Amino acid sequence: MAKIAPSILAADFSRLGEDVKDVCSRGIDYLHVDIMDGEFVPNISFGPDVMKSMNSIATVPYDVHLMIVKPDRYIEKFITDNTEFITVHYEACDDLASTIQHIKDAGAKAGVSIKPGTAPEVLDDYLADIDLILVMSVEPGFGGQKFMDSSLPKIEYYAKKREELGLDYVIEVDGGVGAGNAHLVRDAGIDIIVAGSAVFKAADRTAEVAAIKGE
Repeated sequence: MAKIAPSILAADFSRLGEDVKDVCSRGIDYLHVDIMDGEFVPNISFGPDVMKSMNSIATVPYDVHLMIVKPDRYIEKFITDNTEFITVHYEACDDLASTIQHIKDAGAKAGVSIKPGTAPEVLDDYLADIDLILVMSVEPGFGGQKFMDSSLPKIEYYAKKREELGLDYVIEVDGGVGAGNAHLVRDAGIDIIVAGSAVFKAADRTAEVAAIKGE
């Protein structure tokens, strides 16, 4: 059974607090917080103050995904008592090893994400220091995209590497996953599934969450 991290990017921002409170009652494991800067990706989402406004509402940890260039500038701003993971993009870091250590020194677990066009082997030298690997199954920056099957071999690659090397990082997938295809990523070895529209737009959020997790 996988864990689930609904992305608040798909929430109704006119009633964000209510939406967050509601999904937290549906059996979710994390809140996925997508931060976009308009440079690494075309869109702009929101900043740390919006995330922190949920601190008294959220009953699950934050899984923060920084889709921004030079992420070291902002790591501390996204650290709260609710923050478990801060994930940066391999493609956006000048010195990935330094950024991973920066996240850990700031008090969070360090995640690294790769885009659909990036080979999984690029993280081989960092696997022992990473707490979470996020495989993007859509191009980052837009919600509601179709799942890319090319992400499945990457998930399998990292699951195999983890076993071979005796490591304990978790593997996450983000993009286009819902109740209808979640079994594909679960079978590939995923630990955490990010789901935005699938959960927030569902007629029955509880049923959707359970189906994605494989309960």
